[in-house]
Amino acid sequence: MSGRRHVIVTGGSRGLGAAMIEGLLADGYRVSTCSRSKSAAIDKLSDLGGDDFFWQSAQVGEADQVDAFVKAAGEWAGEDGIYGLVNNAGVARTGILASFPNIESEKLIQINLIGAIQMARACSPYLLKREDGGRIINISSIIGARGYNGMSAYSASKAGMDGLTRALARELGRRQITVNSVSPGYVATEMSSTLTPPQMMQIVNRTPLGRLATEQDVFELVRFLLSDKAASITGQVILVDGGISC
Repeated sequence: MSGRRHVIVTGGSRGLGAAMIEGLLADGYRVSTCSRSKSAAIDKLSDLGGDDFFWQSAQVGEADQVDAFVKAAGEWAGEDGIYGLVNNAGVARTGILASFPNIESEKLIQINLIGAIQMARACSPYLLKREDGGRIINISSIIGARGYNGMSAYSASKAGMDGLTRALARELGRRQITVNSVSPGYVATEMSSTLTPPQMMQIVNRTPLGRLATEQDVFELVRFLLSDKAASITGQVILVDGGISC
């Protein structure tokens, strides 16, 4: 098993996370993920990945659980260590801030931002041990840069992730560890399924490419950033939004 690249992808129990893990397994990576509980997607990935897939229950945003998961994933990988981290776990809630419960804002920040910081901190010692560098990829959102009505807390959490990307790229760059944000617009996943048909049509009409991005669109960029071809790209926030931010 030695010599294989091992990537941690958080939030792999559904949607984009599960799609990225499936793609990485097909590319020959070993992959670890965590979620609060198992899901049908985790069972499928376990069947697909076999000995190259590891799952453990953990709540991103809870430091003790994050540390325990990363330690277990590192031990599972053995000599392969940890090559990459994809901070994908996140939640989205909408509501005008004046009436948005504080507990919901705190949950968003705790999972989306604090959780990403915790994961990067826990993985960094493994990455720093490597002689061939490593990768951290934060799955952000165009909402972090542009903002939308009813998404103040969510926007703040994603803007924070982009700040983390830029600062951490400076901290880790001398060890050839790159840190980037992948910033999707609306993606055709479960999270966008709550949009009404008129809302969906409005977004599509405002998008130069005339369609929502797909999970595969996002994964292709993640795949590239994990590769040796992206060794000189760091500290960047890269949009995958069909041009809606133009």
